Amino acid sequence: MILQHPIARQFSRLPDPAEARRMLRRLQQVPSHAAPRRVDKPVTLYGAGNLGRLAHAYFKRIGVTVQTVVDANAGTLANTPFWQQTRLIAPEDVPNKLKTKTLLAISIANDPFTPVAEYLTRQGWQDAVPFYDIAEAYRDRHPLSNGWFADPFSDIDLDRIETVLDGWHDALSRAHHLQFIAWRRLRQEWTFSAAPVTTDDRFFIPEVLDCLNHEERFIDLGAHTGSVTRRFCQLTGGRFAELCLIEPDRTSLEQLEVTMDELGLCDDSRLRVMDCGIAARTGMGRFYEGLDYASQLTPLGKRKLPVVALDDLEFTPTFIKLHLEGGELDALKGAEQTLLSHRPIVVATSYHNIQGLWELPLWLMQTLPNYRFLLRLHSWCGTGAVIYALPNERSSH
Repeated sequence: MILQHPIARQFSRLPDPAEARRMLRRLQQVPSHAAPRRVDKPVTLYGAGNLGRLAHAYFKRIGVTVQTVVDANAGTLANTPFWQQTRLIAPEDVPNKLKTKTLLAISIANDPFTPVAEYLTRQGWQDAVPFYDIAEAYRDRHPLSNGWFADPFSDIDLDRIETVLDGWHDALSRAHHLQFIAWRRLRQEWTFSAAPVTTDDRFFIPEVLDCLNHEERFIDLGAHTGSVTRRFCQLTGGRFAELCLIEPDRTSLEQLEVTMDELGLCDDSRLRVMDCGIAARTGMGRFYEGLDYASQLTPLGKRKLPVVALDDLEFTPTFIKLHLEGGELDALKGAEQTLLSHRPIVVATSYHNIQGLWELPLWLMQTLPNYRFLLRLHSWCGTGAVIYALPNERSSH
């Protein structure tokens, strides 16, 4: 049996700062043999949702053929345009040969990994890993970085992580930070019974909703196809001051325009859409496009395009959302004067690279005075981590 479950640990209470530091130190002492996984046999995908589609396109781009996809809704999905050329089968219909002779790439992140792995073991699968662990083995060919592994921490790392643990506004943030670290460092799945992973409120947790008003100037950095902006418009009832959407991927930009049309905003003077990149300094950058929500600025990119520092954008935001596939810290550094002058709400993904362990949250904590800082996990396998920086003066409490 090759299939290895991650160690699952469950904690009944949320950690105070001292306990969080002790848990971090104990975690550091545990050896880890987790590593990226290269493809050494035919690949089968498990999961045909959004991540499954991304994984299928990913393997095609690196030259790996996926002939079979396993999904509980195989009968329904087989008739959708994306999957028409792929064999989809339900879990109960998988032949034993497939379970013993292929590498199963688990493309599910909205559910805990351990129960999925245990289920697959009972079904007879012998070699299954998270899809992102495979993607990490091919970073020289594809920029997708969600499967990164953290090396043993240096003394400086431990000191900085402890500083961040102390800086979170609540115990739930400390719990989610430790859960994030445990996966990245050890591929252990930690859960805290009082700190659920919520998959339906990314970027708009209750603490953010408490701060919103009808004069928001919202900038969506990494707007993709407009799902976050659509949610913002729904939550505000369409009452806001300005929208600025940044999306350089041309395919996503086309769908973004469709979304804005559906919202009745295409001719709205409050809307501004830009196709540049966002960086620490205004200039030119390389962009890898055509990767759906994984498109990003990267040296691997073949397309050159203008990049803009937010401080040079002539937009005065009250609410900044950043989802830039690892470019969040650079974008924030290019927005420092804007942040200090206008004190917006900031929500930023922090799971795409190792900066999420401490460098990104610590920069925010050291740069923004009189803010509350929260961390929430909105998916599993070390993904879906979002930092929330909320100015104290905007709290409804």
